[in-house]
Amino acid sequence: MRRKDRLLAKAKNNPNSLRFREFETLLSQCGWTFDHQTGSHRIWYSPRGYRLPIQSKRSQAKGYQVREFLRQYEEETINE
Repeated sequence: MRRKDRLLAKAKNNPNSLRFREFETLLSQCGWTFDHQTGSHRIWYSPRGYRLPIQSKRSQAKGYQVREFLRQYEEETINE
C-alpha cells in the first residue's frame, strides 16, 4: 500500500489522529499546492483552486480541517 493510501485511510478512520506533517504530506501527494503562510496559517490550494487554510495544534492536525480536506478531495475526485 502506498503512503498516500495509508495516510488517506488513517485520515478517514480518525481525522484527529493525523500529525501535522502527515497531513501536509497527504495534501502534497493528493496534488494540493502550498501557497504561502500568514502567521500560523498555512494556505494550500487544491488542483481545482479550492483554498484550505490549515494550522497545527501541538504538532497535530486539526480534525475539522482534515475532514474539510477529505470532503473537498472526494468531491474533486468524483467529478474528474
